[in-house]
Parts: sequence; structure tokens; C-alpha cells
Amino acid sequence: VQLQASGGGLVQAGDSLRVSCAASGRTFSVYGLGWFRQAPGKEREFVAAISWSGGSTVYADSVKGRFTISRDNAKNTLHLQMNSLKPDDTAVYYCAARKSYVGSWSSKDRYDYWGQGTQVTVSS
Repeated sequence: VQLQASGGGLVQAGDSLRVSCAASGRTFSVYGLGWFRQAPGKEREFVAAISWSGGSTVYADSVKGRFTISRDNAKNTLHLQMNSLKPDDTAVYYCAARKSYVGSWSSKDRYDYWGQGTQVTVSS
């Protein structure tokens, strides 16, 4: 499975931005998709996840109510709509895919495939 993230950029605090991730290859083997982010000097952290069917979603407390994860089955594309952005949201955002439903959605060790990341910068 190959993942290609896009849509990052520089925005101001309070703005909205949508990042996307195109999946290709053996996507039938994917159980779920997720977004993680990594700020300079920090560990990669969980942001949100969604099952392949789109029926289940999970969010980190820090983004709940501001971010929405969704997927377009017809286009094999994952989206992350980010509203009310804060400077603390500044990071490289990575999309990831997992083959198994076993384990926590928020554990990066449970994901098998990773995209290259897209930079999101929120200025104050």
C-alpha cells in the first residue's frame, strides 16, 4: 500500500485547512487509516483514525471538536479537515494505514504503512 499526503501549508490561527492522503496498491488489505503529527523535537503523536468502512472514528482529545477525519471510498482518499487551528497544531502530518483491527487506534506501532508527511504551519 502506498500513501501520498498533500494539502499542507501556512495559515493563521483560527483558519481552516484540509490535508488529504491518496492510497494506492493493495488497499483491500487495509482495515483502518489514521493521521499522526510530529512537531520539531517531539515524538509523533496520534491525531485521528477511521475504519476503512468509515463507520468508526477516533480522535485525540487535543483535536476533538475541531478536526474531522473522513474518507472517500470511490477515490481511495483520506481527508483531515482542520478548523480553528492553533499554533500548537504546527507539525508534519502523516497519514498511515493498518491491516489489523487488533490494538489501540492511537498506537503508531499498529500501523503498517506510512505516507511521506505534509507540513502544516499555524502562525499566531
